[in-house]
Amino acid sequence: MPKMKTKSGAKKRFSLTSTGKVKANQSGKRHMMRRRSKRFIRDSRGTVILNDSDSKVIKKSFLPNG
Repeated sequence: MPKMKTKSGAKKRFSLTSTGKVKANQSGKRHMMRRRSKRFIRDSRGTVILNDSDSKVIKKSFLPNG
């Protein structure tokens, strides 16, 4: 059997916490920021913990060795 490889794009976008949850950057802050409210911009700072259904896909398909 060949080895499972980690997707290099996922390495740059996601990281695992010590409890095994998937941490990612907030989405929606790349362009067209003038349409977004100041509250949205303020609330979208930093990182977020993905929900369980998304994190299962990330861990199984993209970060098998993580």
